[in-house]
Amino acid sequence: MTIIDAHQHFWNLETGSYPWLTPDSGPIYRTFEPEELIPQLAAAGVDRTVLVQAADSYADTDAMLAQADACDFVAAVVGWVPLLRPAEAAEALERYRRHPSFVGVRHLIHDEPDPDWVVQEPVIESLGLLAEAGLTFDVVAVLPRHLEHVPVLAERVPGLRLVIDHLAKPPIREREWEPWASLLARAAEHPNVYAKVSGLNTAADPATWTAEDLRPYVDHALEVFGPDRLMYGGDWPMAILAGDYAKVWRETGVLLAGLPEADRAAVLGGTACRFYGKAVWTGQAI
Repeated sequence: MTIIDAHQHFWNLETGSYPWLTPDSGPIYRTFEPEELIPQLAAAGVDRTVLVQAADSYADTDAMLAQADACDFVAAVVGWVPLLRPAEAAEALERYRRHPSFVGVRHLIHDEPDPDWVVQEPVIESLGLLAEAGLTFDVVAVLPRHLEHVPVLAERVPGLRLVIDHLAKPPIREREWEPWASLLARAAEHPNVYAKVSGLNTAADPATWTAEDLRPYVDHALEVFGPDRLMYGGDWPMAILAGDYAKVWRETGVLLAGLPEADRAAVLGGTACRFYGKAVWTGQAI
């Protein structure tokens, strides 16, 4: 089984700008670089990772691509281009596509004041460019409104592969269910929509969470998506806000322990390889 962590980050406060990251962020308000993650991946038996943007900037994307060049375990990079400016986005995509690790794009839509930011016509046009290029789009869905937009995107850009980060942050801490469950099921009706079993610990009680707190939400995701459209992500270093990488990996294992081997293999690596493409398998261009 090839194990892929489909969602992790790096950031450097000395060389990069991350407007959302402030001293109030607590233990994650510092620099996180590959040397710190490597032993944690080794302990978990993770083979490769997908490095995901942490800022809506060219600088962050350029830094991630440089890290992919320097780190064998970084198989793929989900970067950023200015989706609100399609002409500029096209130029950026043409440039970034030349890098073998560049597989997709994300935008921090949850930081936009307008909850409907992602369904603006210029953004839809840019997402069409991603589809034409065979690239993917990671959807940050925090508000129910964000999750409502996923079926819209799937229908407006049918050739685009979308993945919902962190199962759209279900209300685990509050032990609530709707509208999250219905909206996730509606998104899963579209075969070009996938989701990440990631970042759930920070949606739960940070001090007491276990696999059992997450289980109803993960079971629902397995029911509506199936293992072939779900992928594991450790969400490091955000994970340290509610435990650490080792606990996330251990409790994920508990959650998946009852699945057939083929289904576990899909969630822990196979789905990410198929979704993000050849780069995740081999480091070669798609």
